[in-house]
Amino acid sequence: MAQKVKLSTIAESLGLSTATISLALRDSPLVASDTREKIKEQARALGYIYNRRAASLRTSRSGIVGVVFHDVMNPFYGEILKAIESELDRSRQTFILSNHYDSVEKQRTFIETLLQLGSDGIIMSPAIGTPIEDMTLAEENGMPAILVARSMEGVDMPTYRGDDSYGISLATNHLISLGHRVIAMVGGTDQTSTGRDRYQGYVNALRKAGIEVDPNLRIPGPRSKQGGFEAALNFLSLPQKPTAAVCWNDLVAIGLMNGISRAGLVPGVDVSVTGYDDLEEAAIATPALTTVSNGQAEVGRLAARALLDRLAGSHEPDGVHLIKPEMRIRQSTGPVRPRM
Repeated sequence: MAQKVKLSTIAESLGLSTATISLALRDSPLVASDTREKIKEQARALGYIYNRRAASLRTSRSGIVGVVFHDVMNPFYGEILKAIESELDRSRQTFILSNHYDSVEKQRTFIETLLQLGSDGIIMSPAIGTPIEDMTLAEENGMPAILVARSMEGVDMPTYRGDDSYGISLATNHLISLGHRVIAMVGGTDQTSTGRDRYQGYVNALRKAGIEVDPNLRIPGPRSKQGGFEAALNFLSLPQKPTAAVCWNDLVAIGLMNGISRAGLVPGVDVSVTGYDDLEEAAIATPALTTVSNGQAEVGRLAARALLDRLAGSHEPDGVHLIKPEMRIRQSTGPVRPRM
């Protein structure tokens, strides 16, 4: 086997010290940018591979961060992850990703694995039913934890997420302003802080407008396009015949609109539908989806920045940090249309 290229090999080929080579490969500002690029180019030409394990022994840092979500196939989490990755890249941190699918056991195994690998920290959206002991496991073993999207009672860690109650109230108030009074809420679960806050925002908006809250108009559960599509039959069979729906997220809303269309009705005309998250797909749906921008990119950026700041010795205040949502009005909502 070919011998591994060492820092000293690069240093000798360029007539520089190994200390300068090391600093340049770690993007240190102590080395001029043109010199850094020259060194990196030579390292690539010689086939140098950065030895992360050796660096970890020298600095007590692995350069690795763990990220665990419910399911990154959900574009909502994908957008958060993209922002996290971009922020970590600036500090030459890499990440290991896991989906827990709301399995507490799978999430715990991932945390334990990160501790075994000497991970620098973890960014997580905790699984439903996560015990406080699992949340503190990382911190107590010197691995800082930052929460995103979901918060947990009794856990005082920096948490970044959208203001879900306010965001859903924006969508509900928009429908009320169009004359809708029989408004269903489709999707979500009370088992997460997100679900509880979004439902409370819906309830608060109705009560403020003097509209009676009918628990029969809530269709819990769906969080995917398939779930929204399957909920359409239940939605259209409700005794009160809702003229509008506030959906848990964009995926549910798009699925519900497909189900409504399959039944021969026109979303945005016969039934108004709002989503939540303002995914890329929302603007190109048919009809274009009225939704709420929940600041996923900002959530990811701030969470990654908070973790990096902790690793650098500063400390972001604990507690929940809310991103203010914004309404995106498109074609899937319109004035209430009396049923024939």
